[in-house]
Amino acid sequence: MKPKIHPKYEDTVIKCACGTEYPTRSTVKDFHVDICAACHPFFTGKQKLIDTAGRVEKFLRKYGMDKQGGASTQKPEDQSAKTES
Repeated sequence: MKPKIHPKYEDTVIKCACGTEYPTRSTVKDFHVDICAACHPFFTGKQKLIDTAGRVEKFLRKYGMDKQGGASTQKPEDQSAKTES
């Protein structure tokens, strides 16, 4: 390595908004993040899928699928007539 051209590589702490701290090494001193693996909904298992305006049901009706994702035996026209009754 050439002298005096590389940034200083030092110990640092990454701090999350939830309070979790991760000690590591970086060229940036201490820095903060909004979300980490300890509080992200995907990693905690608390992820909620929100179905706005029935988009999932609309997709399932459009492609003739049942709720479990398999193909339905009825045609999409037959299903829509059945659900309207």
